[in-house]
This record gives sequence, C-alpha cells and structure tokens, in this order.
Amino acid sequence: MKIFITGGSGFIGSALVRYCINETDFTLVNIDKLTYAGNEDSYPEAIGNDRFLHEKIDICNRLDLADLFKKHSPDAVMHLAAESHVDRSIDSPGDFMQTNIIGTFNLLEAAREYLSYCNLEVKENFRFHHISTDEVFGDLHNINDYFTENSSYEPSSPYSASKAASDHLVRAWQRTYKLPTLITNCSNNYGPYHFPEKLIPHVILNALQGKAIPVYGDGSQIRDWLYVDDHVKALIQVILKGRVGETYNIGGSNEKKNIEVVLKICDLLEELAPSRKPEGLKDYKDLIKYVEDRPGHDTRYAIDASKIKTELGWTPSETFETGLRKTVKWFLENNDWYERILSGEYKMDRIGKDT
Repeated sequence: MKIFITGGSGFIGSALVRYCINETDFTLVNIDKLTYAGNEDSYPEAIGNDRFLHEKIDICNRLDLADLFKKHSPDAVMHLAAESHVDRSIDSPGDFMQTNIIGTFNLLEAAREYLSYCNLEVKENFRFHHISTDEVFGDLHNINDYFTENSSYEPSSPYSASKAASDHLVRAWQRTYKLPTLITNCSNNYGPYHFPEKLIPHVILNALQGKAIPVYGDGSQIRDWLYVDDHVKALIQVILKGRVGETYNIGGSNEKKNIEVVLKICDLLEELAPSRKPEGLKDYKDLIKYVEDRPGHDTRYAIDASKIKTELGWTPSETFETGLRKTVKWFLENNDWYERILSGEYKMDRIGKDT
C-alpha cells in the first residue's frame, strides 16, 4: 500500500511515519514543504529507507500536487498538513486560510482528478483521510457534555475556523463528487518530538532553562490529552477499516486542567531531573507565571470516542500519567533534537499553546 502523507515532518505526521516504517509494510510519500515546525530529524528510521520518499511540495501548489499523483499513483492520502498554532492564527490568520483551506481544496481536487483516469479497482480501494481537530466544535461548559461525531461546529479562533472549513470541504467532495473520504477529529496530542511552542514541551524546556512557565488566565481550561502513538494507531485503523463518508472522534479520555498538567510536569522534573535544576531555583513550580488569557480561549474540550472503539476496536494504551512520564523522559534524553530549535534555528516567540 502506497500512502501520501501530507505534513509528515510535523509532530503527528512524523509519529505516523515512524510507526508505518517500523510496524507496517506501507510505502510512504511525505508531502511537506518544511515550514518552521517541520523537522526531518523527527523520523530517523525513515531516512534512507526504500519505503520512504520526501517530496518538498507546498499543498497550495495545485500543479505540483497533480504531478505527484501522476508520478506516484497512491492508494490513499492521509492529510495532516496544517497550520496549527492558535496564537499564530490570531496574529497572522491569512497563513491559516491558505494552508488549511486552500491547501485542502487543492489536495481534494488533485485526488479527484487522479481518480478520473484510474481503473475501477484503484477507484474502489482509494481512501482520502482528512485528519482534523476537536477544536472545530468550540468548547463545552457542562461537565457532563462531550463532543461526538454529531456535535455542531462552533470554532473560536482563526485556526479552528480554518480547520472547520476544511472539514466541510472534505464532506462536500464526498457527497458531490463521491470522493471516498474519511475524517477524524482528535483531542490534544502530546509525546516525543513535539514542537516546543506547544504547552507540554514548552513547560519542560522552559523549566530546564530556568525561564518563566507562562500559564494563561488561571489555568483552569480543560483538555483531553491523547498520547501521539495512540493517535497514530487509531489513524491506521481508520484508513484500513473505516467506512467511507464517516467521521471518527479520537480521544484519550484524559481530561486535565492546564494548571494540573503544568504542575505534574514540574513534579516529574523534580523526580527525574533534580540535578538539571537551574542554580538558585528551589522548585521547578516556582517558575510558574500566570499571564493574561488568550482572546477567545476555549474553556473545555472532551471527546466521546465510543464510535471508533465500538466500530474499529481502537482504545488508547497510555494513561496520561504513563504517557507524560514517557514524554518528559524523552525530552530529558534528547537534547540534540530540541537544541536546534532553542538555539534560534527555529523562531520561538509564542506562549505554549495547549495542544
């Protein structure tokens, strides 16, 4: 099976690449223009592998995409390429409209054109899997409510609005053109190789450097945390077994307040890295600094993942406690990976987003 993975050099995409190279016999074509968050160091086992090829292409370039489909004849597309940082979307929404909306449109059209000249067997087996986010649903205020596949769309930021638009495009192309699509909406991912602008790695690395750990508002925002390797296994189940035209929510069933996450990371660093504590610092949690809340900050996300569990047999393997411990240990043991970012090779000027 040959799969196009868009955004395969990003956080979730690189986890998918690593899993496919290590655990499957899939051939992968990674379509990634390598923006600030793309990092080829995130899939060392894929480099030089005969089943992996990187095409440095911008999904906003329609002609390049059409050429790639003709060149490689994929059996499936797993579309992860997206601008995904809420703070950046507030500052520069245009980039998000281009990549997340126009890029998705171009990819849908390239896939549709490709299938128009394929034989019947290819058409029947082809799948277009669009990987999205729970942020398209807005937020929840009742502690007993959960996002389901039928939840209404109420995006709160330019980022989530652009992802909502891309979801709608995928559904429209399935209904109008019969493109065989699948959509997944996931909760907050975390794990190894996570770009340091996101909350969990941002906290870890700021703490190790003795820098302030910024927390929006009072830190009471609640998120459902999903270990990235569990997410990847769910994505594979969907591409192999999912029903065309269906949507599947993927969540970790690990709801935590942001401040709880920050405090837990500080506790783990006290346990695992007491010798790396900056001079003069008594406790890592002393670095916590509450800052003005983000505009339109969602209160709570929570996923009902019963559909994918019932229909496809997927359940997460990691609890938040086991996954977070693995994540902190990975960052403690992989200085080389993140030092390139912290040295200024990648621009880091945002508070850690809570996804």
